[in-house]
Amino acid sequence: MYHFLTFAMHFDKINILWQGFRLYGYLPFFYGSILTIISCYGKWEEEVIDLFETRKGLGALAAAALALSVVFTGCGGEKQGGARPTAVKAMNVLRQDAPLTHVYAGQIMGTDEVKIQSRVSGNIVEKYVTGGQPVHAGQALYRIDSRQYESALLQAKANLAQAEATLANARMDLDRYQQLYANAAISEQTVSNQQAQVNAYEAAVAAHQAMVQQAQENLDDTTIYAPMSGQLSVDDVAVGTFVSAGSTTLVSMGTSNPIYAKFSLSENEYLNFVEQAVQQGGIGSVVVTLTLSNGSKYPITGHIVTSDRALTAQTGTLTVKALFDNPDGLLLPGMFARVTLIGDTIPNALLVPERAVQQLLGKSFVMVVGANNKAEARTITLGDKIGSYYVVKDGLDASDTVVVEGLTTLQEGGDLAVTMVTSDDMGFTLEGDSSDFNASAPTPAQ
Repeated sequence: MYHFLTFAMHFDKINILWQGFRLYGYLPFFYGSILTIISCYGKWEEEVIDLFETRKGLGALAAAALALSVVFTGCGGEKQGGARPTAVKAMNVLRQDAPLTHVYAGQIMGTDEVKIQSRVSGNIVEKYVTGGQPVHAGQALYRIDSRQYESALLQAKANLAQAEATLANARMDLDRYQQLYANAAISEQTVSNQQAQVNAYEAAVAAHQAMVQQAQENLDDTTIYAPMSGQLSVDDVAVGTFVSAGSTTLVSMGTSNPIYAKFSLSENEYLNFVEQAVQQGGIGSVVVTLTLSNGSKYPITGHIVTSDRALTAQTGTLTVKALFDNPDGLLLPGMFARVTLIGDTIPNALLVPERAVQQLLGKSFVMVVGANNKAEARTITLGDKIGSYYVVKDGLDASDTVVVEGLTTLQEGGDLAVTMVTSDDMGFTLEGDSSDFNASAPTPAQ
């Protein structure tokens, strides 16, 4: 941008050169003059303009030669005055203990999520709760119109009574037949037939007893109870709504203390995570923290409790769940959060901001503020990425100051106008902002 503005400022003078060289046909000299002007930012002499305006007593070649000589003279004069220092922001290299952290996008979900449906059909006639409220196990939630189920129960009981009476009469007949048979008054076949009748009536009584029990259960099911303690969703049905058995969801509910944070790992991330977890004493010993969507830290740490049995075929990732206590109910199912896995701590690590790192031909380097505020390129060897920083294995020491802003126009050996900044000024943090366990070097520029 700076080069473009400089070119624009001298456009009128460059145009005069163009007109002169066009008249004499020396286009190569014109382009050479422009390149010299742009690269040197030299001051123009009035003699250059006069040469092309008067064009008296000079040949074309002489005019071109004199014009170029004035341009080069102006370029040299600018250098004698000194180039302007490049304004940059820089900060000191950090040396401190650095925990390896790895961050993933996660979602909060209840440990138990259920949809409450009715076992019987009918209209809702009473509603004992309000959507969104907490409830305890066994608490009444709704009541369905029970009149038809009361009638069905009465009918079932009447049918049972009739079947029991028929059975009692058949048993009395069987007793008489057995006495008559003992006196040889009737045949054995008559007794056997009566016994079969009794057996059939006994089966009928059992069937009617089952029908009574079913009718009683249907009547009982007209009142819907909470299957567990938890919190209801706000999308609940209203009084008067007709609900169908086993299909209409009256309300959803779930438990939120404790609560899950679900996130996903790629195959490589999973393998590296397991390797690090073993070093820390097992997967369950890995400390997990949450950062909420507003940037606040959840004060209670969690731990990993479960993972899926296989990678997802579509994405090639493994679903993992971490468990957190949620005594105040701050975490709600459906919320999004950053899940941070805290690994080993690198003692006395040398850290350089990611923004300061550049790469050329497969080599990583930074610009260091050298002696007399001169820019000095320094090749470095990078280790793990931790938040906004890289661990530096070689190439820097704690006394170095690296440029973090203004690198685009900076050249090695150039003068620097340095403004010192801190990590807070630049928004740098040691909290992980990548889900890559293998983040050890920046991606080469294409």
